[in-house]
Amino acid sequence: MLRFIKSLTTSPSSHIVRRGYASEAVPERKVTVLGAAGGIGQPLSLLMKLNPLVSNLALYDIANTPGVAADVSHINTRSEVVGYASDAELGKALEGADVVIIPAGVPRKPGMTRDDLFNINAGIVKGLCEAIAKHCPNALVNMISNPVNSTVPIAAEVFKKAGTYDPKRLFGVTTLDVVRAKTFYAGKAMVPVAEVNVPVVGGHAGITILPLFSQATPKANLSDEVITALTKRTQDGGTEVVEAKAGKGSATLSMAYAGAIFADACLKGLNGVPDVIECSFVQSTVTELPFFASRVRLGKNGVEEVLGLGPLSDFEKEGLEKLKPELKSSIEKGIKFATHYLLESNTCKLCIFFSVVFAAASSTRLLLFRVEEAHKFKFYQ
Repeated sequence: MLRFIKSLTTSPSSHIVRRGYASEAVPERKVTVLGAAGGIGQPLSLLMKLNPLVSNLALYDIANTPGVAADVSHINTRSEVVGYASDAELGKALEGADVVIIPAGVPRKPGMTRDDLFNINAGIVKGLCEAIAKHCPNALVNMISNPVNSTVPIAAEVFKKAGTYDPKRLFGVTTLDVVRAKTFYAGKAMVPVAEVNVPVVGGHAGITILPLFSQATPKANLSDEVITALTKRTQDGGTEVVEAKAGKGSATLSMAYAGAIFADACLKGLNGVPDVIECSFVQSTVTELPFFASRVRLGKNGVEEVLGLGPLSDFEKEGLEKLKPELKSSIEKGIKFATHYLLESNTCKLCIFFSVVFAAASSTRLLLFRVEEAHKFKFYQ
């Protein structure tokens, strides 16, 4: 993906088309983006349209999808683009999908608690995953909707109930943590960022994000103080962007980029490219926790191998133990939500309705009012 994007900036478009799509050996692959009209969904859809491994791009959202699809479809690359809107068209969007990317949901805004975010997005994720289980049970599911530490377990429970759960095919996208760790490390180590590799393990929120800078390459002799600061900045990267945008957005662009990178890795794995390794939040036995982010080897069936942590520094060992209680709590919260509070299928429509209300909120004050209103309904508790 990186190489492809680089070629985009240096080659005439006609040359890219010839290079990217002339080979008949490239398999036909359908990618579906759920939440394609949102802040992450739109740039993510653009990046997937640029990916030569995608032959069919299905864009779904509850509103405005036809416009996004029309816009993206004018780009002269291989994939055919179709837009879908409303519950009635969700099945068509998912049918035959090889990879489903889910950025749908409410972004974090100033004044929102994690519970506020969870209460809305959990219902949205459940409804979408029920549709995935019905229409494309063998697809690789890339979960972007936050909080990932909880939404991935929710998805797993939905798939278990439907009898379609395959832990090799469900991924929490933590690639943005890796992207940030690489960028921040390169700046301090004074090395080319394109050459940097930093595994990031744990989860995808706050202290559950643990970059393993002791394993970073190229090696650099950084002080303990610098490593601590880099770790903190990686953990707080989302907040840094929210504050920099003064409440008018979250890390939509960098998240779209990270989502496109991970989807590209999944497609390469499906196509049999060897040694495709990315970090992801998956079902795991690396620790005692049922889900954990670490490096995984991707292949034709999704996860081919969940790789271990490798040697950790004392600082990283301490961070690992600190993150476990919070990550455990988030995982259990997702499982409890799925198994006890959202078992009736008609709930998802109400959740989708409230997602529209949140997306339309034009100010933090209005947004918080809507949160309070949502809490009055038992299915969010």
